[in-house]
Amino acid sequence: MEPVDFDEVATTTRAVRKRLDLERPVEPDVINECLEIALQAPTGSNSQGWRFVVVTDQAKRSGLAECYRAGWRKAYGSTDPTAGVPADKAAQQERVHSSADYLANNLERVPVLVVACLLGRVPEGTPTAGWAGFLGSIVPAVWSFQLALRSRGLGSVYTTLHLYQEREAAELLGIPDTVTQVALIPVAYTKGTDFKPAVRRPVDEVTYWNGWKQAAGSSSD
Repeated sequence: MEPVDFDEVATTTRAVRKRLDLERPVEPDVINECLEIALQAPTGSNSQGWRFVVVTDQAKRSGLAECYRAGWRKAYGSTDPTAGVPADKAAQQERVHSSADYLANNLERVPVLVVACLLGRVPEGTPTAGWAGFLGSIVPAVWSFQLALRSRGLGSVYTTLHLYQEREAAELLGIPDTVTQVALIPVAYTKGTDFKPAVRRPVDEVTYWNGWKQAAGSSSD
């Protein structure tokens, strides 16, 4: 395999939805290669409590898609995607909403769905530090997985809406009650690989040195 420039991969790994190739199969070996890379990510206390449920069975993909659509309806079904969005960003927000809606309506057609899990459950009332440490033991691995996919011509997107129906998804996949589902990652080859860096605010507008910088005339930034 030809070497891949890390900066290019890191800056062009997009949330891919409409450009997922829903007709092309994904080889199990490719998924395993990318997961092997993901397992090199750091975890809290070196716990390595991650588990990945790779779903290719059509009936189970359809079941997960129903869970996802239920979550989509609860979160976005009756909302205006441009509400509260500055006028100059409304068109972009509309495109993102359209893309997300497309995924919700076609999730069962995505060749591979990967459910990222962690052993254990976070007790009710756990402080922020506990939640941050818990999620920090799986999110880096998921991102490494997504970067590895991108470097091989595949696309993905980090999703969580199926967690509105976490119990139903757990029953579908046989996931024990002692395990936490953290994300669902749709995976497919992409239609073209010409992804580009996204438009972002300049780094000096979002980076504060030695303390929080409050914008003039506002209570938050």
